[in-house]
Amino acid sequence: MGKKKRRAERESESEPLNTDNIKDRNDLHLANGDLQEQKKKKKKKSKEVKEESVLKEKPTVSIALPGSIIDNTQSLELATRLAGQIARASTIFRIDEVVVFDNIGSAVDSSDPTMEGGSDEDESGAAFLLRILKYMETPQYLRKSLFPMHNNLRYVGSLPPLDAPHHLRKHEWAPYREGVTLKDRNLTSGRTLVDVGLSKPVAIDQVIDPGIRVTVSMGEERNLNAGIPHQVVTSSTPREDAGMYWGYKVRYAPNISSVFKNCTYKGGYDHLIGTSEHGVVMKSSDLTVPSFRHLLIAFGGLAGLEECIEEDNNLKGKSAKEVFDLYLNTCPHQGSRTIRTEEAIFISLQYLQEPVNSVMQKI
Repeated sequence: MGKKKRRAERESESEPLNTDNIKDRNDLHLANGDLQEQKKKKKKKSKEVKEESVLKEKPTVSIALPGSIIDNTQSLELATRLAGQIARASTIFRIDEVVVFDNIGSAVDSSDPTMEGGSDEDESGAAFLLRILKYMETPQYLRKSLFPMHNNLRYVGSLPPLDAPHHLRKHEWAPYREGVTLKDRNLTSGRTLVDVGLSKPVAIDQVIDPGIRVTVSMGEERNLNAGIPHQVVTSSTPREDAGMYWGYKVRYAPNISSVFKNCTYKGGYDHLIGTSEHGVVMKSSDLTVPSFRHLLIAFGGLAGLEECIEEDNNLKGKSAKEVFDLYLNTCPHQGSRTIRTEEAIFISLQYLQEPVNSVMQKI
């Protein structure tokens, strides 16, 4: 036993120590540790960026109304005036999206009816309302380029202007301007030129087909001669970065269930408010609106939201109080037997202004 032990000790003494293998193992361990650390940092950074973008995203308020309210008007001039009132109300109360819906029971096509062919005379109420709302939201200096001649635009010149923050005059300078891309290119750089309503077009940092509406970052100082091209940003950038109201978007829905289902905001509407004379009576000061990312306020037509829900095959058997999170009567003790939709929009948005703003200010 003693001889075997001494032999093992001699062999271990004579065998050289493989330091290279140990070094390689240590280097590998350190490399793996660094890699794991980098992954943790990257994951943490991406999480922080994601959280920052969520915090940066501001809540939105949308309204939905039926296009059938146009069918009840006696003339094209009165229909135009009604649409102008809705555009004014949406701008005054800083609405981000206006959804115009039909009462088609089982339709799935939600394409914009203003883009479809057809004569000027047979346009539906929804298509008419969509066209006027889009026209009114567009800055005056872009309308000729973006809207071809149409009979239903005949009386829009008589409507009061929205005078929204993005409807800038030629002498005004702002951090952002709406523009339309032109066929002409910059002679020296070949970049796309954009008409932004100033004395001359500006070059942008992208190549875009002509006739496209874009939002352009103009910078803080007025300088149209700078060689540096201006940047094209998303239409939500002025709102998210500068807190500016930048008009409303317009969307079509074939029925009221499509208003909810086809929501363009990520995650959809997280709070739905319906308005009706059959809704709950409550003082505006007593109303608390829960925290939301995307709020929708819906209005009915001649027979109210109840009829819109009844005619929608996707909502068969459901009551208005089941469809909406909150069903309100925003004008109790009314003197007239009926409140027109364009009147209800003004009344309800004023009623909801403080409860909604209190949520906005917390975020």
